[in-house]
Amino acid sequence: MTRFITFLVLTVVLCGTGCLHAADRPNVVWLVSEDNSVHYLQHFDEHGASTPRIEELADHGLTFDHAFSNAPVCSVARTTLATGCYGPRIGTQYHRRSVSVPLPDGMKMFPEYLRNAGYYTANNNKTDYNAVSGKNVWDESSRKASWRKRKDGQPFFYMQSFPICHESSLHFSAKVMASEKTKTDPDSVFVAPYHPDTPTFRYTNARYRDRIMQMDRQIGSVVDALTEDGLLEDTFIFYFGDHGGVLPRGKGYACEAGLHVPLVVRVPAKWKHLAAAELGSRRKGFVSFIDFGPTTLNLAGVKVPEQMDGRPFLGSGVSQKEVEIRDEAFGYADRFDEKYDLVRTLRKGKFDYVRNYQPFNFDGLQNNYRYRMLAYTEWRKLYQEGKLNAQRSQFFEARPAEQLFDVEADPHEVNNLATDPAYAEVLQDMRNRLTARVKELPDLSFYPESHLVDAAFDNPVEFGRANTAAIGRMVDIANLQLLPYAEAEGELKKVLGGLNRWEIYWALVTCSSFGEQATTLAPLAEKFADQNLHVLVKVRAAEFLGLIGKRDPQADILSALRKTSSGVEAGLMLNSLVLLKDAEPGYEFDVSEDLFRSDVAKNDTVKRRLEYLTGKPFRKPKK
Repeated sequence: MTRFITFLVLTVVLCGTGCLHAADRPNVVWLVSEDNSVHYLQHFDEHGASTPRIEELADHGLTFDHAFSNAPVCSVARTTLATGCYGPRIGTQYHRRSVSVPLPDGMKMFPEYLRNAGYYTANNNKTDYNAVSGKNVWDESSRKASWRKRKDGQPFFYMQSFPICHESSLHFSAKVMASEKTKTDPDSVFVAPYHPDTPTFRYTNARYRDRIMQMDRQIGSVVDALTEDGLLEDTFIFYFGDHGGVLPRGKGYACEAGLHVPLVVRVPAKWKHLAAAELGSRRKGFVSFIDFGPTTLNLAGVKVPEQMDGRPFLGSGVSQKEVEIRDEAFGYADRFDEKYDLVRTLRKGKFDYVRNYQPFNFDGLQNNYRYRMLAYTEWRKLYQEGKLNAQRSQFFEARPAEQLFDVEADPHEVNNLATDPAYAEVLQDMRNRLTARVKELPDLSFYPESHLVDAAFDNPVEFGRANTAAIGRMVDIANLQLLPYAEAEGELKKVLGGLNRWEIYWALVTCSSFGEQATTLAPLAEKFADQNLHVLVKVRAAEFLGLIGKRDPQADILSALRKTSSGVEAGLMLNSLVLLKDAEPGYEFDVSEDLFRSDVAKNDTVKRRLEYLTGKPFRKPKK
């Protein structure tokens, strides 16, 4: 009897870890298209392209009408998927990463938990993580990876990315546009109201819809392979976009076009009980990328780690009635290549609240990779020539500190309701909710990235815990932007008269947000432009004074750039320099390759900015 009990215990333990067969637990496949929001698929938007193979998946599964990437760019979004954690909480919010940060103590990327439970994990082939992944996430991650290399009967998790609709597919030349016809008729496509309706934008729209249709066929090929292998009815198939995009004001921007992604989950007949909803139905509950890993673990019967921020929306113990009433999604946008920003969003029901913490940092600020696209360069040229209406000009002008959109009435988010008295209660509620979110995380981005590299990225979560109160104080200073200037002025004076450099930093950012209204604080700002409290404080002071036309910022910013020994720090300062060069009133900067120390010049952000500012590929300066 003792031996029999021991045998039973060992059997339970092993079957809970490594001795699983496909009959025991379902397979899960993720098919991920790059850089497309819901707006490009007819299954989600009447103006989108036809995707019959994805629609076949929907016929035998569930369509999620409110699925969101938490970030609008690939490395941040994919790290969110892999970790189930909000990027600004764990230090993975910057694209491209300056350093890879460790995962929270005791936590792994979710496929590793599947491997430990006996699953075969394969990725074909993009990773693009901002965190240290570890060596045990994938059995194989390569362009040849497949579920077919698993042991006989072993359940599997397989992820495949489809780059055919990546942003780079729209980096065509004028010659190509003139010579290559699209299958989609450019005259028939929908042009978003914030875009100029030109032949370039129509051709770009048509070309991208062609790519979506090609992607759909590629998705179908993987489904066919699963069918041929007799695995279709043992496998959950998730199809989704890795974030939004990809025409201008899509990828990289924390708005509907950048965050709202297509999601369809095909449910195998054998495992229908794990998705207790009518197959072929459309689900209205909100899900976001923090939830995808926990959902996959739950489908596999693996416990979801407590450190993850997400919640399962399928699997054992999940009430579909509860999922249907979920109505919130949190979004974030920070540095995207060399372009810095700090935007947080909260979508709740039909309303989308956008908090621009640096509203003077206009959306269309130079980003080298973006402006490889003809549509981007043409849009900017038309703006500079004064040929755009108010809606189409918004991209190149300072933003309000907060925006509120009714996405049902205004799906392309061009009519800001934040100043409409009829929406005052909604605005206040959304403002309070988002402020609570960033404080509770706590949101590490209220410290400059360079400070996080120096002080936080060895253990970002612990740094956040230790500095929760300080981050909350910086959030409060930033929120002075939301008051009438007469009410904010006294508190700003108090902060500028203090000694805390990061509070002073945020007070200066807030002064820039008020613009000329804050001219009364210019004398205080001049002291910081003259002093050396910190090079970033000096640059923020120069930025404010330059934006209001009180002082030429060139000498102050170039002095700070010469002094810094941090490439990450220099990248943030160069963002301010480019802003002051390209925005009103406009300043000339004499930036040469030998301005920087050699170690600073190695930074990718610095290289990209110098390519733009000097008009030539960057060469490393001689030591």
